[in-house]
Amino acid sequence: MTNARLTIDPHFTVGAIRRNVFGGFVEHLGRHVYDGIYEPGHPTADAEGFRQDVIELVRELGVATIRYPGGNFVSGFRWEDSVGPREERPRRLDLAWHSTETNEVGLHEFASWLDKVGSDLMLAVNLGTRGTLEALDLLEYANLPNGTAISQRRIDHGRTEPFGVKMWCLGNEMDGPWQLGHRSADDYGKIASQTAKAMRQLDPSVELVVCGSSSAHMPTFGEWERVVLTHAYEDVDYISCHAYYEEKDGDLGSFLASAVDMDGFIETVVATADHVKAVLGSSKTIDISFDEWNVWYIERFHGVDKIEGLDNWPVAPRLLEDVYSVADAVVFGNLMISLLKHADRVTSASLAQLVNVIAPIMTEPGGPAWRQTTFFPFSITSRLARGEALELKLDAPTYRTATYGEVPLVDAVATHDAGTGRSAVFLVNRSTDEPVDLTIDLAALGDVSILETHTLADDDVYAKNTLDDPERVATAPNGSAAFASGELTITLPPVSWTAIALG
Repeated sequence: MTNARLTIDPHFTVGAIRRNVFGGFVEHLGRHVYDGIYEPGHPTADAEGFRQDVIELVRELGVATIRYPGGNFVSGFRWEDSVGPREERPRRLDLAWHSTETNEVGLHEFASWLDKVGSDLMLAVNLGTRGTLEALDLLEYANLPNGTAISQRRIDHGRTEPFGVKMWCLGNEMDGPWQLGHRSADDYGKIASQTAKAMRQLDPSVELVVCGSSSAHMPTFGEWERVVLTHAYEDVDYISCHAYYEEKDGDLGSFLASAVDMDGFIETVVATADHVKAVLGSSKTIDISFDEWNVWYIERFHGVDKIEGLDNWPVAPRLLEDVYSVADAVVFGNLMISLLKHADRVTSASLAQLVNVIAPIMTEPGGPAWRQTTFFPFSITSRLARGEALELKLDAPTYRTATYGEVPLVDAVATHDAGTGRSAVFLVNRSTDEPVDLTIDLAALGDVSILETHTLADDDVYAKNTLDDPERVATAPNGSAAFASGELTITLPPVSWTAIALG
């Protein structure tokens, strides 16, 4: 048996946990919107055509903000197409995903859906094929109460009160050659700064996210951030990070250590942003919006899903419908641990995405909706992580990976809410074949007891929830957890994610 030790002390904090870290992402891609959140003919559909079974699962997931409408989609999007009478909205080609967008669900409908699920709207503007003027028009439409032609259009379209959108993304993945309107860091930094200044002239209260690198493995990574922030540092509040992970060539050990890459990504962007801050002599600090992250089998997309052909532009095709295993969920839970470990600088994040498309929730047209394995780490962490993230002392053995070298077998983060006295611990065991006996020193927390435990593990690490067996995998209480003299001992199964609530 392998042993590890963890010490928790609420006096040593990383930073406050912002609810926006538990954000999501809805893009007009595949069956995310149509046949996902929206299916008028479904038995559970409400008067607006939204699936109420999906609404209930999104509520359970606990997403605070939802980024919309993309993603790559936004770089070819004309926001005016998505408002006004449905029968007058044009059908458009979506070049990003080689599909047809009907615009049946647009800004007003999506805002109504957000009210139903209890999440705030985070809007992305098109800086790929459009520019500052169109971004200003959308902001005026969304946030100005009345008194202008554009705000009156919103009122005429049935929304008297403004949408009041607080967070705005200045484009999407503009460092990527795949992106419509892809620009150099210098050119993007200039238009992002120009657009940000203009938007703040209209609404000084907005919070703005400038595009960082779409991957830590982009050839321009680091230099992209430096150049863009040199132009836009004083104009924005956040710089974005995007990261996706997948198991490659059967290398489960490296895959389980994916969070090591996320940690390095975050720390490099923080260092770069702080470098620009120092060079400019600025008094402000730029935070990170990690507004796309997940496990995504991108190689499968390129080999199986990708649509091509001038005469082939389907509506809501099945795209990016990855079916997630226990191993995927353990990596997913570890990525959430990384976000919380950097709570001082990662103050917003968006799981990409929510329904059907690389998603924790799956649906079948006319049929059920169900939870994927990745649903459980998100919903439980979102519910239990409150207060502040803590600095931990972790003593654990390591193992060697082909991709990341020596990596700790155990990764962890803890949170503490001084107001309620409640704490939570989130853990992963990356070993593929050995359980870990973990001893947690809780003496500094005082007199606490275990409120609940959840462990996600399975003898088959590739077990999945599917349409035919939607409840094959779920979390279970960890019966090994026990107190003795201010210490908690718990056995972490191989390839497992565990959450413990204390109070």
